[in-house]
This record gives sequence, C-alpha cells and structure tokens, in this order.
Amino acid sequence: MNIEFKSLSEIEKSSIIDLMNNALVRRQMPLLKGEFNEMDCDKFVTSKEQMWKEHGYGPWAFVINNQFAGWGGIQPDNGEADLALVLHPDYWGIGKVLYKEIIDKAFNELGLNSIQVLFPPTRTRIKGLLHLGFVKDKEVEIGNEQFIRYVLNKADLPNAQRSDKPTS
Repeated sequence: MNIEFKSLSEIEKSSIIDLMNNALVRRQMPLLKGEFNEMDCDKFVTSKEQMWKEHGYGPWAFVINNQFAGWGGIQPDNGEADLALVLHPDYWGIGKVLYKEIIDKAFNELGLNSIQVLFPPTRTRIKGLLHLGFVKDKEVEIGNEQFIRYVLNKADLPNAQRSDKPTS
C-alpha cells in the first residue's frame, strides 16, 4: 500500500466535494451545514493552505494507491493543536496507520507537547481514542454545536511513540 501526504491544493476539487458531501462523513461533522459546493471547497482549501503559511503546519490530503482517501493532520485552533482525520468510509480501516504518522510528526517533528481532538457528543464509540491515551478534558461550544474535547499529552505516550528530541 502506497500512502502519500500531499497538499490539499493538489487534489481535484470534485474529490474533496464528494468526500465532504458523503452522508457517513457528514454525520461526524456537525459544523458542515448545507451542501458543500465548489465555492466552499475553494474557501476550505485556501484556509487550510493558509495554516501552513502562518504556522508551518496544517492538514494534508491523504492519497492511498493514487486515490484521494481524505484529509487531516494537525491544525492550529485558538492556541491549541487540533488533530483532524476525515476519511472516506472506504478508507476508515486505514485511520490508525495515518494517525501514527500524524502523531509522530506532531510530537517529534513539530515539537508539540499536546494535541486535542474535538468530537460531537453523538460520537459515542471512543474506546479507541481513550486507548491511544486521550483523556476527556471538557465540553466546548463551537458554532452553536457542542463538542467534547479530548487531550493527548506527549508525556503520556508510550515510549515507542516518543522521541528524545528536545522540544522548542
């Protein structure tokens, strides 16, 4: 299996639009309102690319065996580092492999000390998230929607996932 991390701007708009309008994907993304169209896609890609310019990190497009599988990575969010992982349902089984790559980049390359995940309360299957070391932190409201914030601290990672590199 060939996995590539690419810029979202390298992906056909129609592929991103199809992903963001997929009913199973939308069920996990309560902030997505109405149909995700070409104008939304342009704004979305521009905003994600701007994160890279301003912060030196942001989300990638995931391409698996030359097929767009989804997007995600570490995104700056009000002074926090937010982990996003949005995959087409055909690729949900590959999430753990992508997660390991993202975590390695977050803690060992970017030198982050913690990352957060925001889940809607309707997302009740969280055993996997807790098993990875995330801890429930608090409930937050974003765009009139409720989310539960989970945090993973670098110090709580298993040694195999940590690096001895100093953080900045």
